[in-house]
Amino acid sequence: MPTATATATATPKAVIHQRYGAKAVYKVDEVREDADGVCPGLALPQNTRCVYRCQLDIPEVLSVATPGTFVRKKDAEQAAAQIAIEKLGIQPTSNIPNTPEEAWEELIGRISYFFTDENFPTSSHPLVGHLSVTLRRTGDLLGKILISAIVACDVKVHTLCKIIDPKAEFDPLLVLSMIYNAAKQSPGVSVSNRNLWIQSQRPYSPEAVDLALQRWSGISDPIRVEAVLIPCAMEDEPKVVSLNMSENEHYMGDIASKLSATDSSHVLVSRTVGKASSEIRFYFPAPDVQFVSDLSKELVDDCGDRNMNCVINKRASYISGQTIYGDAVLANVGYTRRDTELQTDHVNLCTYYRILLRKLPDGIYKISKDSILVAELPCVYTRTSWRGPSPRDLLCSFCRLQRLSEPHFAANRVSTSCNVLRSAVGSEQVGSPKDQCIIDGRIGKENPDMFKCSVKIYSKKRELLLEYYTDYSWSKETDAVQNSALRVLIWFNRYFKQLNMPVEKLYLPKSTDGFTIYPNIFLQEFAMCLSVYGKTSGGDSRTCNTVGYFSMDTSYEQLESSTFLTDIDGQDSGVFPSHGSMACISYSIHLFMKDSRKRHLLEVNNEFEFEIGAGAVRNQLESCATQISVNQSAFFVDELSDRDLSLAAASELSPDLSKISRDSCVLEFSVKLLQVTEPLEDRMEKALFNPPLSKQRVEFAVRHINQLHATTLVDFGCGSGSLLDSLLEHPTTLEKIVGVDISRKGLTRAAKSLHQKLSKKLLLQTSFPAAVLYHGSVTDFDSRLYGFDIGTCLEVIEHVEEDQASLFGNVVLSSFCPAVLIVSTPNYEYNPILQRSAMPNKEEQQEENAGPCKFRNHDHKFEWTRSQFQRWATGLAASHNYSVEFSGVGGSSDEPGYASQIAVFRRMATDQGGSSPIENDSHQPYEVLWEWPNASIPLTEFGRRVLLHDEEE
Repeated sequence: MPTATATATATPKAVIHQRYGAKAVYKVDEVREDADGVCPGLALPQNTRCVYRCQLDIPEVLSVATPGTFVRKKDAEQAAAQIAIEKLGIQPTSNIPNTPEEAWEELIGRISYFFTDENFPTSSHPLVGHLSVTLRRTGDLLGKILISAIVACDVKVHTLCKIIDPKAEFDPLLVLSMIYNAAKQSPGVSVSNRNLWIQSQRPYSPEAVDLALQRWSGISDPIRVEAVLIPCAMEDEPKVVSLNMSENEHYMGDIASKLSATDSSHVLVSRTVGKASSEIRFYFPAPDVQFVSDLSKELVDDCGDRNMNCVINKRASYISGQTIYGDAVLANVGYTRRDTELQTDHVNLCTYYRILLRKLPDGIYKISKDSILVAELPCVYTRTSWRGPSPRDLLCSFCRLQRLSEPHFAANRVSTSCNVLRSAVGSEQVGSPKDQCIIDGRIGKENPDMFKCSVKIYSKKRELLLEYYTDYSWSKETDAVQNSALRVLIWFNRYFKQLNMPVEKLYLPKSTDGFTIYPNIFLQEFAMCLSVYGKTSGGDSRTCNTVGYFSMDTSYEQLESSTFLTDIDGQDSGVFPSHGSMACISYSIHLFMKDSRKRHLLEVNNEFEFEIGAGAVRNQLESCATQISVNQSAFFVDELSDRDLSLAAASELSPDLSKISRDSCVLEFSVKLLQVTEPLEDRMEKALFNPPLSKQRVEFAVRHINQLHATTLVDFGCGSGSLLDSLLEHPTTLEKIVGVDISRKGLTRAAKSLHQKLSKKLLLQTSFPAAVLYHGSVTDFDSRLYGFDIGTCLEVIEHVEEDQASLFGNVVLSSFCPAVLIVSTPNYEYNPILQRSAMPNKEEQQEENAGPCKFRNHDHKFEWTRSQFQRWATGLAASHNYSVEFSGVGGSSDEPGYASQIAVFRRMATDQGGSSPIENDSHQPYEVLWEWPNASIPLTEFGRRVLLHDEEE
């Protein structure tokens, strides 16, 4: 027999319960703690934090209370119990046997207890519910209990069987065999070698029978319960069946008939699946053997050598984590300690597909958001904008559902120096002050305490299958853990999305992006998953022999896509979501079946909030949300990307809905934008500055335009056109304005806004400049923009990597050659003032010595101090015959400087003999997306749709 590898230690509450039972009373009080600090100028309620303290009373023994508070109730209760244990001097001991031999003896005694007249029939154990059914019968079945009922009802039996043989955790048939063999040695218990019933050798006393029948009520009226039949053959679809239960009949009788089993005693039961509070289990037929004692022999042989149809049901086995044979019924029916009657609930196809969904890396997140078809696992984690279960909790749940060990997080405190960790501004050109250290874009005092977190994923046997190490560090341990957990989740999520790829296209180096994979162990643990989701051919599942490769690049540019909208309703409020803002929408999704022309409602959400640019929703829906303004609604159509997701989302499945396919159906989305909350950076700036920094930057640019009498302006990285739009509200000397950006969605919004304002100027017969919007990268030269009077790049460079920011500066000053270039970027040294002004919330409290300040926006790749920005700008100016002067807006030039620092480059006189880039005017990589007044596509409501359609094409 295998030896036990470990013993379980009871929790403090369990120790107290073993000693004092119901005498121990826990009183938990909820406490609201005020958050420190307030956001100046914002009329918002003060956030508070909900915590708990606990008092434990044991009459005539002691009373204790926790000295501090806890975030979770159960932690407060366990802490109070631990205090009581220490005061009472109790030495916790394990009540779990240490060896298989001890476990076997206890299993024999446990089965004898079930049939002891003095104790068992009067207890609240759910197995007595099964007994009460048999006590209402007559004939040979009077008092007989299914052995599988013991498997379903008693956790301790399972624990003992796992100690005897660890394989019992995964094989219900092995558990059944152990119980049968133990019952044969149990005093007062009788079993037959012809079937799987078990009973007491002596009849129960009339008093015990009366108590059992009083405690457990029988079925008075017939009950009809829906269940799902999962065929063993993968090519056969699951289907709904009806279970009919009547008075004095055990509910497994009808299940046995659905499975064509000999009788109800030949129905095996899995562990519960889905929610822990439910009784959802798989029921499947036991092997058809002549003698029950032959079960042990059958277990020794390989599957193909058994005297039964022992084909593994891959879908049921994958969901339950146990070996399920033949066809299986998924049903929610059974007896529990909480109730005195048989508990039943319907299980339909939606239930089945949601249980499958929970097994996926992003499944629990989707279900928690009540948004199966829309929500996606975000690519970034910030405490202020994350909604739903934390990445760490999601990863732990995923590992449990995959029957893996708990993930191992190793968060290490590191005293860093500038030459140890990756610096977001660590180029030699920029440098850094001697008394500061820049770590992953964070600046702090020399050698600040930072945290890194590695993650290791083990099999149930503690074999390492994946490990992740990161070069990134964080000022708080929890941030390090959550971000590393999210990276691992994203890796698993992308892996699962490739399971239906042909085997020959899957490849993964052993180490990439900080991940190290151990393919043999990995594929061994996910073999059943691969057989369920893998590419099939001819009805047989193919198991992938390697692991798929995928890049971990989650940049916003990859997430961007255009969506063709129709039926846009509502007036344009002018309030659009921008990158980093929180958008709140309502939506409904219908499945449209092309053949039958029928529509089925799949999902409705009246209030769904997500962060723009974080990858938190499907791309097409985010594209839709960024093209409409608050109180507008729109309609678009998308392909059916995942059949199982659609079936999991549907609350009711008609017979024809279960036959949907990608080719025959599309999804119809109706979306309304309810509210937009500005990014935290904008809210902080508005709270401190009047007018806001964005307006102050515009006013700064207007002053220079008029001082120069500039007639042409190009805005590099114009985004949604906020600067160009604002310039139209000021009197300037401009005759032509141009915007360049890589985002089509941003340019579309800019075109709409500029079109509306320029149209009004045309109607009022006021002067207006010509306007052009180009789609392209600001690091690519286009000869049409050579030699403009003024160029602007306001709050853009921090959104790209530092080498790209330097490339942009070189290209603009050497090739575009504007007379004046204005560049602004956040002053990192001002961040502590901004962040102290922001109101802390319950997830993130202000902490002393918390380490370096955060960036103003999680999308920023770097933020520079004044000296770093000046080194960058001075180097560029010297290289390209420009002068440069420094200024800013927000605050003053005194310490710590302006909130937004600005460099103004001025081109100096040059010799006329050299050639200029304008001579090669054929170099025009930019695409004209919109122009005024000679626009090729007028942006009327119809014209805007045409433009969007052209973008889609």
